[in-house]
Amino acid sequence: MKKFTKGFTLIELLIVIALLGALAVGLLAALDPFEQLKKGTDTGVRNTVAELHGSVVRYYAIKNYMPWCSDSTCSPTLDSFNESGSNDADDLTATVIPNIVGTGELKTDFATLAGTGTLGKIKVFGVNSTATVEVCYKPLAKSFIEDPNTKFVATTGVEAAAGTCKGQGGTDLTCLWCVN
Repeated sequence: MKKFTKGFTLIELLIVIALLGALAVGLLAALDPFEQLKKGTDTGVRNTVAELHGSVVRYYAIKNYMPWCSDSTCSPTLDSFNESGSNDADDLTATVIPNIVGTGELKTDFATLAGTGTLGKIKVFGVNSTATVEVCYKPLAKSFIEDPNTKFVATTGVEAAAGTCKGQGGTDLTCLWCVN
């Protein structure tokens, strides 16, 4: 009498596992996980930029001067929340955000939730006398660098000449994505 056993042999199982492993490696190579991480980071920073821009505009509507000013006669230009032009998240969290929080336009834990890493990537260009503000960041992900809206000069926040930035067919990789 023959005894039949149902199931797969060890060899068959090993072959299936090896094939699944090869497919997984191919999928990882196609998706580029580091690029996906950069996209996630850029999306978070982009959301923070938009939220911060909206709060600055609302602050100006309430106070009639920008949040880095103590009155309407302050120094007209702001670069990265301080006059030295550096990109210092400490200046942002020490002065500007508390001023905006004081008007109720940002939650009290905004700086904590955003984190110094995210705030350190944000650049702000504003002119109090003309009530204009651009809140920007430099994207890391290829798709965001090549976005047509990544078209602002990193040192001034003004729109770059057509064809300069990567997203406009140029070669400059230092352009910023801004909300203005």
